[in-house]
Amino acid sequence: MAYEVTMRYVFDAPTMWAYETSIMIGGSIFALGWAYVHRHKGHIRVDVFYERLSPKGKAIIDVIFASLFLFPLLIVLIDASVSYAWRAWLINEKSVETYWYPPAAPFRTVVAIGFCLFLLQCIAQFVRDLYLLAKNKPYD
Repeated sequence: MAYEVTMRYVFDAPTMWAYETSIMIGGSIFALGWAYVHRHKGHIRVDVFYERLSPKGKAIIDVIFASLFLFPLLIVLIDASVSYAWRAWLINEKSVETYWYPPAAPFRTVVAIGFCLFLLQCIAQFVRDLYLLAKNKPYD
């Protein structure tokens, strides 16, 4: 991105390939980081009531909302992203964001992999929460 900004504003010669490449690299980093951030409890949540709960209360809330909202949403997102990635490979789809037209399939595949890794991490956290509820002690 620094290269693109320099070329655009210093030399008045923007490059579309640098712009689109930075979007794909940034999106890939975000997609592959979802699971890592979830593992370290870095996702944003409304902490008004949640932070005042005991670990068991937090686990109850996490199990309920993961069952009702998180897992169904992730299943839909995985289905859609895998379908888009598969289609992109089949038709040799090109990104039409710029006139460079890079292949879209690798980026779409990385997003699908990111959602799958996120689902695996959510399942791991779900099992930890169930363990806490069943044994009344955290899983080490």
